[in-house]
Amino acid sequence: MTAELLTRTLTIDALKDLIGEEVGISSWHEVGQDQIDAFAKVTRDHQFIHVDPVRAKETPFGGTIAHGFLTLSLLSAMGVEAQPKIKGSVMGVNYGFDKVRFLMPVKTGSKVRGRFVLSDLKQIKPHEVDVIWGATIEIEGGKRPALVADWLNRFYLEPVEKEKEAC
Repeated sequence: MTAELLTRTLTIDALKDLIGEEVGISSWHEVGQDQIDAFAKVTRDHQFIHVDPVRAKETPFGGTIAHGFLTLSLLSAMGVEAQPKIKGSVMGVNYGFDKVRFLMPVKTGSKVRGRFVLSDLKQIKPHEVDVIWGATIEIEGGKRPALVADWLNRFYLEPVEKEKEAC
Protein backbone atom coordinates (compact mmCIF):
# COMPACT_ATOMS: atom_id res chain seq x y z
CA MET A 1 0.00 0.00 0.00
CA THR A 2 1.32 3.42 -0.89
CA ALA A 3 0.53 6.87 0.49
CA GLU A 4 -0.85 7.78 -2.96
CA LEU A 5 -3.48 5.07 -2.63
CA LEU A 6 -4.93 6.74 0.46
CA THR A 7 -5.71 9.97 -1.41
CA ARG A 8 -6.56 8.55 -4.82
CA THR A 9 -9.88 7.99 -6.43
CA LEU A 10 -9.70 4.71 -8.31
CA THR A 11 -11.76 3.20 -11.11
CA ILE A 12 -13.57 -0.09 -10.63
CA ASP A 13 -10.98 -1.80 -12.85
CA ALA A 14 -8.10 -0.37 -10.82
CA LEU A 15 -9.76 -1.55 -7.61
CA LYS A 16 -10.27 -5.05 -9.03
CA ASP A 17 -6.50 -5.26 -9.47
CA LEU A 18 -6.14 -4.67 -5.70
CA ILE A 19 -8.34 -7.55 -4.55
CA GLY A 20 -6.48 -9.38 -1.82
CA GLU A 21 -4.26 -6.37 -1.02
CA GLU A 22 -4.19 -4.13 2.02
CA VAL A 23 -5.44 -0.79 0.71
CA GLY A 24 -5.52 1.45 3.77
CA ILE A 25 -4.59 2.07 7.38
CA SER A 26 -6.37 4.72 9.44
CA SER A 27 -4.85 7.03 11.99
CA TRP A 28 -4.91 6.11 15.68
CA HIS A 29 -8.14 6.94 17.54
CA GLU A 30 -8.16 7.23 21.32
CA VAL A 31 -11.15 5.62 23.02
CA GLY A 32 -11.91 7.67 26.14
CA GLN A 33 -14.37 7.25 29.00
CA ASP A 34 -16.50 10.18 27.76
CA GLN A 35 -16.97 8.41 24.42
CA ILE A 36 -17.80 5.12 26.16
CA ASP A 37 -20.31 6.85 28.45
CA ALA A 38 -21.98 8.57 25.48
CA PHE A 39 -22.23 5.25 23.64
CA ALA A 40 -23.75 3.63 26.76
CA LYS A 41 -26.36 6.37 26.91
CA VAL A 42 -27.33 6.03 23.25
CA THR A 43 -27.46 2.22 23.29
CA ARG A 44 -28.79 1.92 26.87
CA ASP A 45 -26.00 -0.54 27.64
CA HIS A 46 -24.81 0.64 31.06
CA GLN A 47 -23.01 -2.54 32.12
CA PHE A 48 -20.55 -1.61 34.85
CA ILE A 49 -17.51 -2.88 32.91
CA HIS A 50 -18.08 0.05 30.58
CA VAL A 51 -19.28 2.87 32.83
CA ASP A 52 -18.12 2.24 36.42
CA PRO A 53 -14.33 2.64 36.74
CA VAL A 54 -14.35 1.71 40.45
CA ARG A 55 -16.19 -1.61 40.01
CA ALA A 56 -14.45 -2.38 36.72
CA LYS A 57 -11.06 -2.05 38.41
CA GLU A 58 -11.86 -5.29 40.27
CA THR A 59 -12.46 -7.28 37.06
CA PRO A 60 -9.84 -9.15 35.02
CA PHE A 61 -9.80 -6.10 32.70
CA GLY A 62 -8.45 -3.86 35.49
CA GLY A 63 -10.70 -0.98 34.46
CA THR A 64 -13.45 0.00 32.09
CA ILE A 65 -13.50 -1.22 28.51
CA ALA A 66 -15.24 -0.02 25.37
CA HIS A 67 -18.38 -1.76 24.20
CA GLY A 68 -17.63 -4.18 21.38
CA PHE A 69 -20.23 -2.43 19.24
CA LEU A 70 -18.55 0.94 19.92
CA THR A 71 -15.29 -0.49 18.63
CA LEU A 72 -17.10 -1.94 15.62
CA SER A 73 -18.82 1.37 14.87
CA LEU A 74 -15.43 3.13 14.67
CA LEU A 75 -14.91 1.31 11.37
CA SER A 76 -17.03 3.99 9.68
CA ALA A 77 -14.68 6.85 10.60
CA MET A 78 -11.61 4.70 9.98
CA GLY A 79 -12.90 3.62 6.58
CA VAL A 80 -13.47 7.20 5.47
CA GLU A 81 -9.85 7.92 6.35
CA ALA A 82 -8.24 4.82 4.92
CA GLN A 83 -10.23 3.30 2.07
CA PRO A 84 -9.62 4.49 -1.48
CA LYS A 85 -12.48 6.38 -3.09
CA ILE A 86 -14.34 4.88 -6.05
CA LYS A 87 -14.47 6.99 -9.21
CA GLY A 88 -18.05 7.95 -10.02
CA SER A 89 -19.43 6.99 -6.62
CA VAL A 90 -22.25 9.26 -5.51
CA MET A 91 -23.09 7.39 -2.32
CA GLY A 92 -21.93 4.47 -0.24
CA VAL A 93 -23.91 2.56 2.37
CA ASN A 94 -23.16 0.01 5.04
CA TYR A 95 -24.51 -3.28 3.74
CA GLY A 96 -23.69 -5.38 6.79
CA PHE A 97 -21.15 -7.95 7.93
CA ASP A 98 -20.50 -11.54 6.97
CA LYS A 99 -18.31 -12.12 10.01
CA VAL A 100 -17.42 -10.17 13.14
CA ARG A 101 -15.18 -11.43 15.93
CA PHE A 102 -14.27 -9.44 19.06
CA LEU A 103 -10.84 -10.79 19.98
CA MET A 104 -9.56 -8.42 22.66
CA PRO A 105 -11.17 -5.79 24.87
CA VAL A 106 -10.34 -2.14 24.21
CA LYS A 107 -9.36 -0.63 27.55
CA THR A 108 -10.37 2.95 28.24
CA GLY A 109 -7.65 5.33 27.05
CA SER A 110 -6.34 2.88 24.44
CA LYS A 111 -5.67 3.92 20.87
CA VAL A 112 -7.07 1.87 18.00
CA ARG A 113 -6.74 1.99 14.23
CA GLY A 114 -8.28 0.22 11.27
CA ARG A 115 -6.56 -1.79 8.58
CA PHE A 116 -8.44 -2.62 5.39
CA VAL A 117 -7.89 -5.37 2.84
CA LEU A 118 -9.98 -5.24 -0.33
CA SER A 119 -11.37 -8.79 -0.17
CA ASP A 120 -13.82 -8.66 -3.06
CA LEU A 121 -15.59 -6.31 -5.44
CA LYS A 122 -18.65 -7.21 -7.51
CA GLN A 123 -20.64 -5.17 -10.01
CA ILE A 124 -24.24 -5.88 -8.94
CA LYS A 125 -26.02 -3.65 -11.47
CA PRO A 126 -24.63 -1.10 -13.93
CA HIS A 127 -24.61 1.56 -11.20
CA GLU A 128 -24.12 -0.58 -8.08
CA VAL A 129 -20.95 -2.14 -6.73
CA ASP A 130 -20.57 -4.29 -3.62
CA VAL A 131 -17.23 -4.21 -1.84
CA ILE A 132 -16.10 -6.55 0.91
CA TRP A 133 -13.41 -5.19 3.18
CA GLY A 134 -11.36 -7.44 5.42
CA ALA A 135 -11.30 -5.07 8.39
CA THR A 136 -9.07 -5.33 11.44
CA ILE A 137 -9.03 -2.95 14.39
CA GLU A 138 -5.65 -2.99 16.10
CA ILE A 139 -4.90 -1.81 19.62
CA GLU A 140 -1.73 0.26 19.89
CA GLY A 141 0.91 -1.94 21.56
CA GLY A 142 -1.42 -4.95 21.57
CA LYS A 143 -0.42 -8.45 20.51
CA ARG A 144 -3.86 -9.28 19.11
CA PRO A 145 -6.43 -7.12 17.34
CA ALA A 146 -9.58 -5.88 19.05
CA LEU A 147 -11.69 -7.24 16.21
CA VAL A 148 -11.71 -8.69 12.74
CA ALA A 149 -14.65 -8.44 10.37
CA ASP A 150 -15.76 -8.96 6.80
CA TRP A 151 -17.53 -5.66 6.15
CA LEU A 152 -19.86 -5.17 3.19
CA ASN A 153 -20.42 -1.80 1.56
CA ARG A 154 -22.58 -0.96 -1.44
CA PHE A 155 -21.63 1.95 -3.66
CA TYR A 156 -23.97 3.69 -6.07
CA LEU A 157 -22.32 5.10 -9.18
CA GLU A 158 -23.35 7.96 -11.43
CA PRO A 159 -24.18 7.01 -15.02
CA VAL A 160 -21.34 7.44 -17.50
CA GLU A 161 -21.68 10.31 -20.00
CA LYS A 162 -22.96 8.16 -22.89
CA GLU A 163 -25.74 6.77 -20.70
CA LYS A 164 -26.70 10.28 -19.54
CA GLU A 165 -27.01 11.48 -23.13
CA ALA A 166 -29.22 8.52 -24.07
CA CYS A 167 -31.73 9.30 -21.32
